Amino acid sequence: MSAIRESIDIFRSPEDVFDYVTDPTHLPEWQDSAVSARQLDGAPLHLGSKVEITRRMAKREFPMTMEVTELDPPRSWHLHGIDGPVRGDVRGTIEPLDDGKRSRVTLDLDFEGHGIGKVIAPLVVKPYARRQMPRNEEKLKHLLEH
Repeated sequence: MSAIRESIDIFRSPEDVFDYVTDPTHLPEWQDSAVSARQLDGAPLHLGSKVEITRRMAKREFPMTMEVTELDPPRSWHLHGIDGPVRGDVRGTIEPLDDGKRSRVTLDLDFEGHGIGKVIAPLVVKPYARRQMPRNEEKLKHLLEH
């Protein structure tokens, strides 16, 4: 079971939601901690793509690289952190609702600590992410519905 799981219903098709949420350049628009995000190996996103994300916690910025380990448009995606002391693991799924007019987006997020990250992940990162996730999903919903 993942450390954090949140779902939200969005009045947009699964294809629209998937295209938006899997485009790394949109991360800073809907995730409060994301300062920047860019694909390292050219678009479109594909299995094995690497994405560099810079996140801010408090006053510090932390760069990290994530790799796409699963991509099944418009149903699911999975990214796994490959560097740094705290490596995120995010799995997203999209279920069609109302004959594809709406979508249920579920995000599962966990963290793997390495070195000092074994202490930081459970004490700082997970509680911070747990507070941010519902707000991020509400922001995603607002952006896609308006």
